[in-house]
Amino acid sequence: MKINWGTGIVLAFIGFISFIMYFIITMNIDDKYNHDLVAEDYYAEELAYQNDINKLKNSNLLSENITYKHITEGLVIYFPSNVDFKKITGNVFLYRPSNKQLDFETAISLSKPHLLIPDNRLVDGRWNIKIDWQYKGQSYLYKETIHY
Repeated sequence: MKINWGTGIVLAFIGFISFIMYFIITMNIDDKYNHDLVAEDYYAEELAYQNDINKLKNSNLLSENITYKHITEGLVIYFPSNVDFKKITGNVFLYRPSNKQLDFETAISLSKPHLLIPDNRLVDGRWNIKIDWQYKGQSYLYKETIHY
């Protein structure tokens, strides 16, 4: 059987459409290609981003900023020593880029000048930490990527 150029074009189109359909079906069905958004309501977060920029500027003006240390009990977050830790309020948000179910947020309630996040809450790997805290009416923000 001899295939002319018209039949070749039709076969090429059928092959291409078959490949595209296979690709679409595979992407929709297979769970390993399922990726979540960083935030569900990212448009609203984008509108409030100027507040985060202002908080980061406030943090950069501090003589001493937040530090952290990995110890056997977990992750210790040290707040600046020149502030009264009893007057610090806010939230600590830990975001795990590879698994949305591991993300968590905790309120800052200090009885010591540091905050301990227990080891059982954190798995090894990359974490994005965001500490949104207030002291005497002034808001501050600390963002860091850590490897636990």
